[in-house]
Amino acid sequence: MERTEVIIIGAGLAGLCCARRLVESGVRVIILEGSDGVGGRVRTDLVDGFRLDRGFQVLLTAYPETRRVLDYEALNLKAFYPGSLVRVGSHWHRMADPWHEPLDALRSFSNPVGSAWDKVKAGLLSLKVNTGLALPKARNPEISTLSYLQNRFSPAMLERFFRPFLAGVLLDRELEAGSRWFEWLYRMFSTGQTVVPALGMEEIPRQLAEALPRGTLRLHSRVDTIYADQQKVKLSNGSQITARAVVVATDAAAASRLTNQISAPAEGRAVRSWWFAARAASHQEPILYLNGNGTGPVNNAAWMSNVSRNYAPAGQALLNVTTLPGMEGWDDELAVRRQLRDWFGPITDDWRLLGGDVLTHAVPVPAQLNPRFEGRPARLSHGLFLCGDHHATASLNGAMVSGRRAAEAVLEEFSATPLTAELF
Repeated sequence: MERTEVIIIGAGLAGLCCARRLVESGVRVIILEGSDGVGGRVRTDLVDGFRLDRGFQVLLTAYPETRRVLDYEALNLKAFYPGSLVRVGSHWHRMADPWHEPLDALRSFSNPVGSAWDKVKAGLLSLKVNTGLALPKARNPEISTLSYLQNRFSPAMLERFFRPFLAGVLLDRELEAGSRWFEWLYRMFSTGQTVVPALGMEEIPRQLAEALPRGTLRLHSRVDTIYADQQKVKLSNGSQITARAVVVATDAAAASRLTNQISAPAEGRAVRSWWFAARAASHQEPILYLNGNGTGPVNNAAWMSNVSRNYAPAGQALLNVTTLPGMEGWDDELAVRRQLRDWFGPITDDWRLLGGDVLTHAVPVPAQLNPRFEGRPARLSHGLFLCGDHHATASLNGAMVSGRRAAEAVLEEFSATPLTAELF
């Protein structure tokens, strides 16, 4: 029977960051991943030369954990315009971040997305969170993001800008996420850039995996059973591995099945991500398009090939479209195409659908409603630990924080339990 010091189940961001921290401390680790690649939900598929992320995913450069762990320069990050184009009626109206694009923000004062006072208040809110005056604190009264915004902005600003923008981030048009989570995210958007790696979002977990020692990662290695009292796992091929500790770094549903020590999770947020190939983009800016009308299936869209040319082959363009449950026709290609034609004109008739998969558990709901910015306790029992974005905050940053915290909990237990010869 094979032995190691720590078994990590799952090669998503949490599992990779857990392994990274343990390896730095000289611990021998094996990561068991059931799929054909690293990243968990952060994957990029190659289709006819196009790079299709699994859902509309971005990295916020202000995330504290990603800044600490990732090599941003090596990822060759490409930035979105700091703002959006909002569809109101039959026209597009620009909304710009006042701290990154002050002139464009001033020009937006007279547009119908919201009142001039709304835009002043949005700028003041950015100022407050940027200077730490509105940082999320556990003692603050927790209300929903919707209630938070209703108390501060007009219905027009809420419905035309904040609802579609945040629905694209939270995957929830009801905006049920807690206000502390909204304030923290708003600060991340305001103080940094919104980016993707030039070669797609999977470059993030790939960078983490490539830094690990050869032999650490094992793909196509599905774990069927954990024997928690023995720190032993059984794989689907019948083989078994023992260790001093087992870290479950899967999604919440798999973690519940494997450990029997956490309750079955609430249903995650669902989203449908559509990818269209075109001969040319309708516009040339790397900007986000928002549905400020609230009708039709599309919540938001972006020309990813405008952000990074590597997302599409030479001479072609790639559009990502996000639709959400609750919007009429959200899973109907014809309805999506009708709305895109209304937005961009008859050039859409030639666009080719490359993919349009539904992601049923794209975001863990409990981590939005009750975010833990430093992660929940990782230790479930002696030798058994848990991590993942569902165990911290629903973000790349949360997954990575949770992985690090799990590694630190393992090291703490190891320091309290000296290694004995019979373990190996």
